[in-house]
Amino acid sequence: MTESAITTVNAGVTAPRGFLAGSAAAGLRTLSSNDDLALLFSEAPCVAAGLFTSSALRAAPVLLSQRNLADGKAQAVIANAGCANAYTGAEGLRDSEEMAHLAASRLRVADGDVLVASTGVTGHLLPMDKIRDALPSIALDRDGGERFARAIMTTDTVPKQAAATFTAGGREYRVGGCAKGSGMIHPNMATMLAFLTTDAPVEQAFLEKTLRRAAEVSFEMITVDGDSSPSDTIVILANGAAGGPALGEGVEGATQFREAVAQVCIELAKGMARDGEGATKLIEVKVSGAKSVADARAAARTVAGSPLVKSAVYGNDPNWGRVLAAVARSGAEAEESATSLFWQGVCVFQKGRMLSYDEEALSLATKSDEVRIRVDLGLGNGRAVAWGCDLTEEYVRINSEYTT
Repeated sequence: MTESAITTVNAGVTAPRGFLAGSAAAGLRTLSSNDDLALLFSEAPCVAAGLFTSSALRAAPVLLSQRNLADGKAQAVIANAGCANAYTGAEGLRDSEEMAHLAASRLRVADGDVLVASTGVTGHLLPMDKIRDALPSIALDRDGGERFARAIMTTDTVPKQAAATFTAGGREYRVGGCAKGSGMIHPNMATMLAFLTTDAPVEQAFLEKTLRRAAEVSFEMITVDGDSSPSDTIVILANGAAGGPALGEGVEGATQFREAVAQVCIELAKGMARDGEGATKLIEVKVSGAKSVADARAAARTVAGSPLVKSAVYGNDPNWGRVLAAVARSGAEAEESATSLFWQGVCVFQKGRMLSYDEEALSLATKSDEVRIRVDLGLGNGRAVAWGCDLTEEYVRINSEYTT
């Protein structure tokens, strides 16, 4: 990316100028005393955009945040772990509204400028008394990005943060982000929360378009277990603190901004796939030569999400026939005589012909913590990349004990 760089060390939502964050332990998690209530705040009003779950039954925080984003503006986010406030009806919506009000009062902004996100167990009301008690203790500062990222974790084992910088017109601009997600991850959009910030001035329509394009190549291309949730939320806040003209189509810096947002989203998405519940390996699936981008995406996602492929990867078993089976059922156009397959860089199937290879060596190569599968369909120029993880006994254990 021209004049841009990605870093994932000590950089997240407070990397851009003018953003503060912090967290507190409200006691919302059943088996943990870690922080579970978090605030993200911009010192200046922001242009904002968001994407939300495609579920027909949306959690109360999603309904509220969609409503508050209708004007394309926001200035703060309050988020919690431990309770998703989903399937909670009118009372759950009132609780989300109170969360927004409590945060707005603390930050001295309008209720409508606060977005709400909740994650955790569904089918339970929020313990609002704990939120009321804990919120005043949250200290906001420029170093609070990692605390924010940790406070929204559920079964995640590590916080996910990323940041990118680029220059345009002699100015440096920053894009930061954090995300949580480990289980119930699937391409439409996944069980996840993701928060992006930037100090670039951005036209709202361009910001929304940029976020949607970035999600298409990142959050919508990951899968852990084929399930998705009522709480999925991605939001981006742009406060313009770095100055300069508002970025939009044809404006200098617009292309770099779009690429920076995409890179941050890809980094966060890969972090979620790598940290899938019980996972020991990241699976990267690249598809090329498809008749269309849509075909490439369908094939890549199907392979990454195949329980048979995921199990083979866990067992260090390069059973590449499972990859072809997944491609064949993905809906993408495919012809055996045109298809080639590479497993950890080794070509095992070339345009309809099985190739000889060292099975023991390839099994050993599959023991890596990253397993790369590449499929060339040989039919066109469509390309896509998807990410997933292996399927282990630990995934079953985690999800068989989630509420007990």
